[in-house]
Amino acid sequence: MHNDPDTVNSPAHPAAGRLFVTLFAGMAESVGSRRLEIDWNGGTVADLRHVVGRERPGIGPLLERSAIVVAGRYATDDTAVACGADVAIIPPVSGG
Repeated sequence: MHNDPDTVNSPAHPAAGRLFVTLFAGMAESVGSRRLEIDWNGGTVADLRHVVGRERPGIGPLLERSAIVVAGRYATDDTAVACGADVAIIPPVSGG
């Protein structure tokens, strides 16, 4: 069964919890914090992108290009993200 991130607060999902996401560089500046707290009952990195983008639409374009790190490893969009996981979003950086 696939967890729908839009139903996180639904009574059908009593295991819903919080997920703390660490933000870096320009993403942290855009949000105004290095840490983002979201409702989360599990899902994939793609689901996480959807939820974060919905809650913070101003970072959507940057979010799509950013790397997601779960438990210290770079993750693909189909990587599972459990409630309480250690998650970071690292936006692309330009070099010079």
